[in-house]
Amino acid sequence: MRLTVYSDYALRMLMYLAVKNDGLATIAEIAESYGISKTHLMKVAHELGVAGYVVTVRGRGGGLRLARPRETIKLGDVVRHTEPDMMLVPCFAPGDGDCAIERCCVLKKALARAGDAFLEVLDGYSLADLARPRSALRTLLAMPRPAPGRSARPAAS
Repeated sequence: MRLTVYSDYALRMLMYLAVKNDGLATIAEIAESYGISKTHLMKVAHELGVAGYVVTVRGRGGGLRLARPRETIKLGDVVRHTEPDMMLVPCFAPGDGDCAIERCCVLKKALARAGDAFLEVLDGYSLADLARPRSALRTLLAMPRPAPGRSARPAAS
């Protein structure tokens, strides 16, 4: 199974926001931390906002933050939302009658079960799980430490 770059960027953005959780993050900041395209992240941020995963704050001092607690964001749900389809092979497409063995094909059933198992495993992980090594992730992503005396605020409820 292979996820699209779009899903990869969506998961990375959500991880960044889950680890940062002490203020707003800009798309430029996230793109620079990961060394990925700012333009692509803008599209991802918009879609994650529409889906209710992130809140965008416009204007000077604006940015992104999680729209709900990290614990409630399941990876399987994010992947289901960001992947255009979960077709492992072309015969999964509705109305694809080009396969000579379609009526008795066991491979299609096996691949469908594998796809379901993949998503089931992701459903067992939340964004909070990905953010657990918070200190190490902040260092690797070159995030500044929160100001002294300022407690890291949890994601919005």
